[in-house]
Amino acid sequence: MSTIHDELDAGAAAVAPQVVRWRQHLHQHPELSNREVETAALITDHLKSLSLDEVRTGIAGHGVVGVLRGGQPGERIIALRADIDALPVPDLCGVPFASHVVDQNYPGGPFPVSHACGHDCHTSMLMGAATVLAGVREKLPGTVLFVFQPAEEGPPVEEKGGASEMLAEGALDHPAPTMAFGFHVTPFPKGYIGYRVGNQFGASCLVKITLTGQQVHGSTPWMGIDPMPAAGAILTGVGQIYRQVSAFDPVTVSIGHVEDVGRFNIIGQTVTLWGTIRCSVESDMAEVQQRLRTLAVNSAQAYNCSGTVEFLQDVPAVHNEQAWMDVALPTFRRVAGADKVVPTPPTLGYDDVSEFVNKYGGLYVTLGVQDAQLDPATGMPFPVPGGRGLFMNHNPHFYADDDTLVTGVRLHAQVAYDHLSGALVPK
Repeated sequence: MSTIHDELDAGAAAVAPQVVRWRQHLHQHPELSNREVETAALITDHLKSLSLDEVRTGIAGHGVVGVLRGGQPGERIIALRADIDALPVPDLCGVPFASHVVDQNYPGGPFPVSHACGHDCHTSMLMGAATVLAGVREKLPGTVLFVFQPAEEGPPVEEKGGASEMLAEGALDHPAPTMAFGFHVTPFPKGYIGYRVGNQFGASCLVKITLTGQQVHGSTPWMGIDPMPAAGAILTGVGQIYRQVSAFDPVTVSIGHVEDVGRFNIIGQTVTLWGTIRCSVESDMAEVQQRLRTLAVNSAQAYNCSGTVEFLQDVPAVHNEQAWMDVALPTFRRVAGADKVVPTPPTLGYDDVSEFVNKYGGLYVTLGVQDAQLDPATGMPFPVPGGRGLFMNHNPHFYADDDTLVTGVRLHAQVAYDHLSGALVPK
């Protein structure tokens, strides 16, 4: 006799071809953070076609929330979350539906744009899960919120956005979730679910260091003050900050962009360094920030410049509680198979889904989508001979296997039902 779980799996299989089409369309038409206009329109049109109880749009920019109230009595509410924005990264993944989009108007651009982090997969899988769950709404003992979040990669610094802004606008206040759930595609073996109790992803902040000197012609540097040597000292010095905090709790400080206002024969007045701090233990963030501030300000003074440091877009760590994981593992194993649900090492990547999990409780895990095997000794992936290789998220060559998307649809649907029915609730 068929069970509700069988029905959910059958629905996922039925919608899988459409999920692939959505994913390929989104991949070919990516949009940067706070610019996800067409992506949001696609999501909205689909959710409205499902005759949900409510579809909210324009949240925190281009966020969308669909509300599905089940036909059975139940007080639990689950928020299933997907991020929808792309990256300023060229698309070199080699698929026929590769992106050729260039955003000419984005702050700091123009930029090539691609889904090099896999958010196209997240969006299409949640759209598929919405289809599946709407198809069994009369059997759902509670409410499902389909949360499509913009600007996970961080909005332009002069703009608001992301999960924190969705919460500030009350996007999930009515009804408030009793669980938030999501997952991220990664270069792990296809169909594997990776989990970690504790911090699955690290804490993060954006760093802006501004160094100010005095502009002068390159032929007479003694007549001005060159901020570039101070920038060089800071770039070198950040590599030593890790030695000033505990070696047992990984941290990293990375400067990803250097912006000046000079020319080949002009020493500019300012140099701005943009970067990020990541901490595996959230409580280390304040100390690392102070160490970086000390380095930057004093290095500037050493070269007769002034320096200011700003820490922006703080994102808390993604933390999975043991009690939540204990009740979720049976669901994960039913979806992927017991041999494909594996603990993973910590990462210094970040994800602002932490805002939802911190407020409402819940879990965030990973889903493997690449040609990989796991090293039994280390638990780390390595490439399958003859496969496409392994490419980390944010790499221009990052890819995802379309055949894995149906696993993500099943994962959303099964977790949702199990939470609403009481099987996935901490004891």
